[in-house]
Amino acid sequence: MTALQDIRSRMSAACKDAGRKTESVSLVAVSKTQPPEKVEALLKQGHHLFGENRLQEAQARWLPLEDAYPDVKLHFIGHLQSNKAAEAVALFDVIETVDSAKLADALAAAMEKQDRHIPCFIQVNTGEEPQKGGVAPQELPALFAHCKKAGLDIKGLMCIPPADDLPAPHFALLHKLAGELGLEGLSIGMSGDFETAIRYGSTHIRVGTALFGIRENNLTK
Repeated sequence: MTALQDIRSRMSAACKDAGRKTESVSLVAVSKTQPPEKVEALLKQGHHLFGENRLQEAQARWLPLEDAYPDVKLHFIGHLQSNKAAEAVALFDVIETVDSAKLADALAAAMEKQDRHIPCFIQVNTGEEPQKGGVAPQELPALFAHCKKAGLDIKGLMCIPPADDLPAPHFALLHKLAGELGLEGLSIGMSGDFETAIRYGSTHIRVGTALFGIRENNLTK
């Protein structure tokens, strides 16, 4: 069984346990820092949904593959500077990390100019960690209203729980916040906790390590 088959099997089991349809959850393969051969191996297995954290790395990886794999869909899942909004809109199919009015305005302007209106998620800093991107939960309603006024198509919310916390309370909070705003999309769950995320309504799980393994230059003591 390949890693992709294993993840899909676990997704299916988690959905069954949660009383959900397997197709209600999308697998976003996080390809950051991965060598081309590992990414192409996944492409050849028929997987066409990927997430990237760094704009420049994503451009170098995916622009040469556009003709060979026209069905690939790309999610931007890293911190995005507002001055890079136009480049992100040109390459990606979904932006998951809207976290400020300034970025929302930049994205809206870029989409209008390019006539390319792509879905977005708002990133919420559920742990209110100062070093991490995302809007604070109490500031979410105001940002959501600003995004809607700017013309962004907000499909859901995204979060990355603090590394030392149990993820479930953060997933529960995001699920609650999304419900209050009438949003169905939830980008929650990574390699170590995606089954828990599925129980809390995740529509997009972001899996890297469990699919690709850990690159040697990513290891820390």
